[in-house]
Amino acid sequence: MAGMCLANGIVIAVAGVAWLLTTSAPELYYQLVQEDGSLEWATFWAFLLAAGMGMLGAVRQRRHDQTLPWCFLGLALFCFVVAMEEISWGQRLLGYRPPSYFLEHNFQQELNLHNVTSTKLRMLAMKVIIGGYGVVLPLLLLWPPLGRFARRMRVISPPTALVPAFAAMLGLYVWYPFRFAGEIVELMLGLGFLFALLVRSQEVPSAPLAELAVPAGSIALCVTIVGILGLGTGVVSLKRDTDPERLEAARAEMALLKRDLLQVAEAHGGKLPKRCKVHKRLYGYVQKYDARELFSLEFSKLSEEGVPGERVEFFLDPWNTPYWLRSRCTRNRTRRSTFVYSFGPNRRRDSTKWEIRGDDLGEYLDRVTPDEG
Repeated sequence: MAGMCLANGIVIAVAGVAWLLTTSAPELYYQLVQEDGSLEWATFWAFLLAAGMGMLGAVRQRRHDQTLPWCFLGLALFCFVVAMEEISWGQRLLGYRPPSYFLEHNFQQELNLHNVTSTKLRMLAMKVIIGGYGVVLPLLLLWPPLGRFARRMRVISPPTALVPAFAAMLGLYVWYPFRFAGEIVELMLGLGFLFALLVRSQEVPSAPLAELAVPAGSIALCVTIVGILGLGTGVVSLKRDTDPERLEAARAEMALLKRDLLQVAEAHGGKLPKRCKVHKRLYGYVQKYDARELFSLEFSKLSEEGVPGERVEFFLDPWNTPYWLRSRCTRNRTRRSTFVYSFGPNRRRDSTKWEIRGDDLGEYLDRVTPDEG
């Protein structure tokens, strides 16, 4: 029982810490939730370890009663796919360019399937997974006839003792009280599946779906492994591809993009569309705000100089990640900042809402601070 109490406490604590950071250290929170940061990598490792637990359960069930461990295998496959989707199948880590279908139809311009679908469908699927599998199913199986049927069919559900953790995930996801809460819920869900499959993979030989006790030490060990691997991989992903040719190409391309964007602004009465409230991949910006002039200006002519056509068409930098446009200003306009930028050699965002930082490369189109104003 202590193990399940600890598991619930850890999952719920993830939400509590995130909420605290949003108010006490918003910049730190913003950096933590960025792609390829330690939080995303921790989510990856939680789901990957859960997949391993699912495979362990499948092997143990097969050895024990010679039945097809279809549910364990399905859960293991699900967790593996979610883990790989979380890191876009290694796209940013390896720096490869995804097929053009994903560049055009995936709003993140990454090799993953979940961002090809609509936001409403993704949110519905998330609610069904958390609420249906994590809350409703364990409670339904408390009814003896359904419980016996599930045992015969070898259905693997989370332990009833983990329902509070899944209920907390669902509540946070539906409520969404702070920005990027979905990223926090993904980590919570990864831990939820890890703890559930840790329990179930140990139960198979003696009593499938029984509520067996799991030592708190096992739960703590799993969390420690996820934390260490997440932090370590997040640091490793900071590696820099300092190829001077790519750096020079990126700087030259952003100079062209700056010139092109200023020309677009001039065509729109001197201001970019949504000038004070935008942060989008440049391709998405062009599509949403009808700034299609960019498709025929200086940057678009780079394909004639040997730059790959897909890089030009979809506004990708030399590391095959999107160029971004960010524009922000205070209500009284005493501070404003507009810049086009690339994630740079490490292929992850280091910039803040106002400034180009880290190894990000960029060009300011407009910048005024209180001191300058």
